[in-house]
Amino acid sequence: MGENVAIVGVGHTKFGVRNDVNMPELAWEAIKQALMDAGLEQKDIEYVVVSNAGGWSSEPLPAVVIAEYSGLAPKGTVRVEAACASGSAAVKLAHDIVASGHVDIAMAVGIEKMNESPTPTVVEFIGRAGNYFWEFHNFGLTFPGYYALYATAYMDKYGATEEDLCKVAVKSHYYGARNPKAQFQKEITVEKCMASRYIAWPLKLFDCSPITDGATAVIVANEKVAKELTDTPVWIAGIGHATGTSNLSKRTTFTSLEAGTLAAELAYKKAGIDMDDPTKVIDVAEVHDCFTIAEILAYEDLRFAKRGEGVKLVREEQTYIGGKIPVNLSGGLKAKGHPIGATGEGMIAELTNQLRNKVEKDRQAPIKNGYALAHNIGGTGHYAYITILSLSKPRR
Repeated sequence: MGENVAIVGVGHTKFGVRNDVNMPELAWEAIKQALMDAGLEQKDIEYVVVSNAGGWSSEPLPAVVIAEYSGLAPKGTVRVEAACASGSAAVKLAHDIVASGHVDIAMAVGIEKMNESPTPTVVEFIGRAGNYFWEFHNFGLTFPGYYALYATAYMDKYGATEEDLCKVAVKSHYYGARNPKAQFQKEITVEKCMASRYIAWPLKLFDCSPITDGATAVIVANEKVAKELTDTPVWIAGIGHATGTSNLSKRTTFTSLEAGTLAAELAYKKAGIDMDDPTKVIDVAEVHDCFTIAEILAYEDLRFAKRGEGVKLVREEQTYIGGKIPVNLSGGLKAKGHPIGATGEGMIAELTNQLRNKVEKDRQAPIKNGYALAHNIGGTGHYAYITILSLSKPRR
């Protein structure tokens, strides 16, 4: 099964509209933090995986530009794309390169400068990320429209309301207000969310994640090197992955993302976690809440709640600190921001620091079992990556 792999360094820039820097400068902010965190220099990094969805930003070859600027060349690099799950795909590739024994240390860097293009262009590019000719070209679906279909299906089947969706946004902004790296750092109320304008019914402005610039970095190493670098490595206990259909008309349900369910099952199996109730083991999770309905679907796809009962976790505030399973204590995509290519590494960096007890006190989860989970979805379930982190070394 290959060597054990641990995270030894993470970096995370301020998310938001970052017109103060260009792409390589923004990436360097995260890379520098990760190198300092790991106690490493550029020469120690043997391979760099750059995740970037791109299209809306100036650099068509971001990996080479970033490697040159950051002093990482001439080491090998590659760019990966898995839509909104690109960052987790990059960590998976960096993990596999190390686990195979090909290198001792690798880095995954996520980068996105979405605000280099006007909003209509970004909306169009994201809308093309489904099945272009059938859905975008023929029917004009954009991503809010896609997830509005999921929301109406879930509301019809399980009785969820627009107020329930807004309660997800309220929690996101509550923790985003406590995260200095979040794009939105103000709390909101259900009333404010309900009064915001519709983007695609029933999804309103506060149900939708923003257009974001940001960069994140994760350094991974094999067991020997990890133990030399730190007394508290964060191990990658399991990674699950799956792919959904590009065409929504071929999906069998609109109240679940099947790829997310399959990826979760694979990740739990690899990490040795009981799938009947993973909340008994997982201390904290970051889930892909590109829209508020997506967070509720994630609860059920990850088996944090039974089918149709994810909304109960929202109503009972069971995903706040002190509840059944704290979720998105960073503010999530909804409030921290969603720089598409950097989101996955951002989740994993956040959870690494949660397990280390290194985040702000008022958003630090109680770490009892030493396990954390990152749920990263690309598109509307086109890609799915579930990454489970652990303070305990995995058994091989």
